[in-house]
Amino acid sequence: MSILLAVRDRAMRACVVLPVLLFLTVVVANAQESQTKIKTTTAPSTSPASGEQMFKAYCASCHGADGKGNGPAVPALKVAVPDLTTLAQGHGGKYPESYVESVLKFGTGAHAAHGSQDMPIWGPILSSLNPNQVMSSTTQLRINNIAHYIGTLQVK
Repeated sequence: MSILLAVRDRAMRACVVLPVLLFLTVVVANAQESQTKIKTTTAPSTSPASGEQMFKAYCASCHGADGKGNGPAVPALKVAVPDLTTLAQGHGGKYPESYVESVLKFGTGAHAAHGSQDMPIWGPILSSLNPNQVMSSTTQLRINNIAHYIGTLQVK
């Protein structure tokens, strides 16, 4: 009889403990899901002739549509997103277009975010839009036009 009572007591404790554990698991899972997450996806196809269209498709999620570093993905990033509208100010008043092209193509050691999940190196990604060529003239055109468009965002 005492064995049956012991089994019944354990079963009753399990009936109380298991729902509590389940509840805590759901609460923790919901808290983790409520944190901002970055959705990763493949680069959408855009016109290589439109720097503005490519900027909005590839860059605005972090840098913001205005280039000021206020995009919707910013809360999920570990590294501050630079304000692209002040690049000329930081380079003696002249927009460093070739520097921006280089950062897009190869990344840079000066900014820890480049080449990471936060800021990918765009050369290979843009090249993947033309899978038959590693660094095609179309890829170069894309990089040039994005860099040129960023130049139009400079604060006067």
